[in-house]
Amino acid sequence: MTKKAKKKHGGGTRATVSLERAGIPFDTHPYEVDPRADSYAVEAAAALDLPEQAVFKTLVTIVDDQPVLALVPASTQLDLKALANSVGGSKAHMADPHDAERLTGYVLGGISPIGTKRSIATVVDSAVVDLPLVYLSAGKRGLQVSLLPEDLLTVTAARTAPIGRRRD
Repeated sequence: MTKKAKKKHGGGTRATVSLERAGIPFDTHPYEVDPRADSYAVEAAAALDLPEQAVFKTLVTIVDDQPVLALVPASTQLDLKALANSVGGSKAHMADPHDAERLTGYVLGGISPIGTKRSIATVVDSAVVDLPLVYLSAGKRGLQVSLLPEDLLTVTAARTAPIGRRRD
């Protein structure tokens, strides 16, 4: 990590400002946005020449009427049943896009689990612990942040569980 968390003046996103305040080292990775992309994490991985298993997408879900953020590698899809089980719930579904933006304060394609408008329970796929670095949205489309997996788990107060499955 080259960016030791230091106070910056302007230009940061809520996610990067939260990382700086927490003293967590990170790097940012801007990339050119493709407006035709239908999978933002896959788009970011391709644009930054990163393996899809290292780039995590942040999905806003509802488990038994409670919002839960689910982070899975771009190379997988979310297993809603496994997610519900991981938080002791019985049923999970994807949040409506408008609700996802309202709950997190971020726009689709730029939703980060860091610096959300309110505290939301977070579950990260257990594959994260095998990575040297994890990449995820820095709070806006076209900008990723990389950090150590343990720092991601700390700053988001997340738990890990096997919630990703191979894409069909």
